[in-house]
Amino acid sequence: MSGGDLPFIDEHRVLVAAPADAVWRSLGAHLASPRFSASEVYARLVAAEPNRASGTPLAEGSTLPGFRVAEAVPGQRARLTGRHLFSRYALTLSATAEAGGTALSALSHAEFPGPHGLVYRGLVIGTGAHRIFVRHLLHSVRRRAEHVG
Repeated sequence: MSGGDLPFIDEHRVLVAAPADAVWRSLGAHLASPRFSASEVYARLVAAEPNRASGTPLAEGSTLPGFRVAEAVPGQRARLTGRHLFSRYALTLSATAEAGGTALSALSHAEFPGPHGLVYRGLVIGTGAHRIFVRHLLHSVRRRAEHVG
């Protein structure tokens, strides 16, 4: 799955000791949690489109703060897209059955146009903040899936 015409940023993976359907349910629950919804404030600060949650997480056409579910294959893959003042981006989340559980991956693509975009890229990618956010997302989903199932 690609980010369309957007440049590749990174990919992160974790192995979850749970079946793919449990991982997918945990991912949806994490994205619907109040903690994730708190990002609406940030989404509004950077004029993100969309800037609030609507619909069912991981269902095509639904929105999360800063993301629209552009494509979804339930239990397998969702491509989230968005844009704001400094960037246009895509995050593809995938769950794939493997020996010992399910590989949960996050593939990021983004562009940062203009001088403000360049500064924003330095703040988000250059400092490692994006990597920390994505790894936290994956590890939180892993904990939830392995303990709740």
